[in-house]
Amino acid sequence: QVQLVESGGGLVQPGGSLRLSCAASGSILRVDAMGWYRQAPGKQRELVATVTSGGSTKYADSVKGRFTISRDNANTVRLQMNSLKPEDTAVYYCKADVVRIRSVYAYAYWGQGTQVTVSS
Repeated sequence: QVQLVESGGGLVQPGGSLRLSCAASGSILRVDAMGWYRQAPGKQRELVATVTSGGSTKYADSVKGRFTISRDNANTVRLQMNSLKPEDTAVYYCKADVVRIRSVYAYAYWGQGTQVTVSS
């Protein structure tokens, strides 16, 4: 089994900052790319940012210059969110491409989601 546990969501005023963390655990041989996605009410889930095991990053245009994704270690990813806007309000999900022990293929695993609300 593989579990992704997220933390760090909450309520913040516009212009404020939050930091999300996600840790993968379980029968893991290797974690390849990790990333954050978000889903606002009535909208489809969208990519926020991803980071490969080698440290290459990708961001949605809407968060470039405000959000920073990083890998603390091989199994942990963080998302530093600055200059938050009301339109950043959503449930944020962590995703990890995991190769399990005794497997050769990577499968996508998702966290349970953490609410981020930006409001005055």
